[in-house]
Amino acid sequence: MFEAYQRGTSIEEVRRRFGGGRTIIKLASNENPLGTSPKALDALRAIESLNVYVDDAYLDVKERLGSRHALGVENVVLGHGSNEIVKLVGETFLTPGDEAVTALPTFTLYRLAIVIRGAVPVEVPLREGVTDLSAILAAITPRTRVVYVCDPNNPTGTGVDRAAWDAFLKALPSEIVLVVDQAYREYAPAEAVDAIADVRTRPRTVVLRTTSKIYGLAALRFGYGFADDDTIGRLERVRLPFNVAAPALAGASAALDDDEFVRRSIAGNEAGKALMLPALDALGLHVYPTRANFYAVAVPTSASRAYEDLLRMGIIVRSGDALRMPGRLRITIGTEEQNRALLAALEELLPQWRS
Repeated sequence: MFEAYQRGTSIEEVRRRFGGGRTIIKLASNENPLGTSPKALDALRAIESLNVYVDDAYLDVKERLGSRHALGVENVVLGHGSNEIVKLVGETFLTPGDEAVTALPTFTLYRLAIVIRGAVPVEVPLREGVTDLSAILAAITPRTRVVYVCDPNNPTGTGVDRAAWDAFLKALPSEIVLVVDQAYREYAPAEAVDAIADVRTRPRTVVLRTTSKIYGLAALRFGYGFADDDTIGRLERVRLPFNVAAPALAGASAALDDDEFVRRSIAGNEAGKALMLPALDALGLHVYPTRANFYAVAVPTSASRAYEDLLRMGIIVRSGDALRMPGRLRITIGTEEQNRALLAALEELLPQWRS
């Protein structure tokens, strides 16, 4: 039997456990600390009725998404969050006994999507926190059907470099489905890999994006994927009808035009990194170089203890024990006030953890 996804802790859970009446800081789920795109909220407020089904072809939204990357509607699939497309790939291309290769640690839903199909996950350890593309190639066998690459990688925040990526694409057998999950790509620097360009040159490459992170629409559940028309056609045959609701379509469509909110979100994230990464280094805590809106920090105690101690202080982070990353916490980059509160808490707790 496969393991269930281990969800993060909510603010409501902390209040139930420790009592209400105090401020709870949530830095656990990589949500946008600035909130939601104002354009998306305006679009949601403008909805007047929900009694009619949406057009399940989603042509308008697909055309808008595709045109941003010189792709057509036949190259786009929509999902109830990008998570659904992860699952769709498994349902479409994996059968019992097949193999699928992932990094370790990486986004835990890949493993779930593999094992629920009766396929075998082949997990390749990271190298210094970064996806080891050479080792992934070495792990491929005649039974390999799918390779999942998360870039920037969740939970480490690290990214591969373009030269290594180009070499990896050239060596990867053409019959293998390559899933490139780029949920955090908008936060990455310009020189980072943008795998959407590879869709036009390598068939069976599926690139995932989401509005949950930088657009602040995590609760709305809207993700999308790009691939060649044959791969999209196969995914569409498995996709359930009406998998994206009208509010999600309206909010996501408006958010995609909110360049100002994206700029503010990137600027806030860069300011947070500029504050937190040197401060954590000064505290003697190792952090992987991050290209996302979170970081993975090593702690001098068990991840579970550190998580619980911070929880008692009203700060929710993600224990690396739940992410197959022992000895580390995954922490979202918050507002300046939230980041400074976290630093103060760490300074208070570190002597206890090191004793």
